Amino acid sequence: MACESVPAMIATPRYFHRYGRFLILSRQTVANKVLLIVRIALVSVIFVGYPYLVYQSRESGLIWLAPVIFSGIYIYQALSSPTTQTRLLKLIIAVGLLIGAVFLQTLTAKLLPVLIQLVFMFFFGRTLYKGPPLIESFVRLEFPEFPPGIDRYCWQLTIMWTVFFGFNALMCAGLALWASDAWWALYNSILIFFMTGILMVGEYIYRHFRFPNLDIPKPASTIKTMVSNGQKIWLEVQAR
Repeated sequence: MACESVPAMIATPRYFHRYGRFLILSRQTVANKVLLIVRIALVSVIFVGYPYLVYQSRESGLIWLAPVIFSGIYIYQALSSPTTQTRLLKLIIAVGLLIGAVFLQTLTAKLLPVLIQLVFMFFFGRTLYKGPPLIESFVRLEFPEFPPGIDRYCWQLTIMWTVFFGFNALMCAGLALWASDAWWALYNSILIFFMTGILMVGEYIYRHFRFPNLDIPKPASTIKTMVSNGQKIWLEVQAR
């Protein structure tokens, strides 16, 4: 019996079914990546532009708008949270922001960066006792065969970032309560990102001295890994 020709094989329903599924999965993958990039861009714009927004909204009488927007974000996150505890916590925060938007508009708007820094501190810190540490989760994506001694360093880095976010929370709270609007905006829009950049660059230089024989990935590769897997690890940590 003669073998079926290649064109005939291509024309079979099974081939079209498999090829169609491949196209659908490919399009879904591209769509998910585009959506992730858009979300990261929006979050970045909010983080960088938020102090300026608050600073200007005081002049226009719309200072209540920022807490209301973030309350809506927390409600959306609560509805999609994987655990009841996380869902309840985010709903409490959302209600608190709405109450603050009515009775303590300016203070609530200026204290939002404190909340954000505390979320990061809690997120990094909880992985220290519900391991593995957050930094290690990302490093293992770049080193399937984990080099000896890296786990201890990842644990130390996670502590460093936990302390850094705690320090930022204290600074943001102090500036919101006692400093002028200009100093509050300067710290939250410029200085906090400058210090973050200094820590990241300094750590990247230091790791070359700490592990001279290790083939350390380029920053672009590390950033790509973090962007591609950030949401997955975020959900994994929340579920611990």
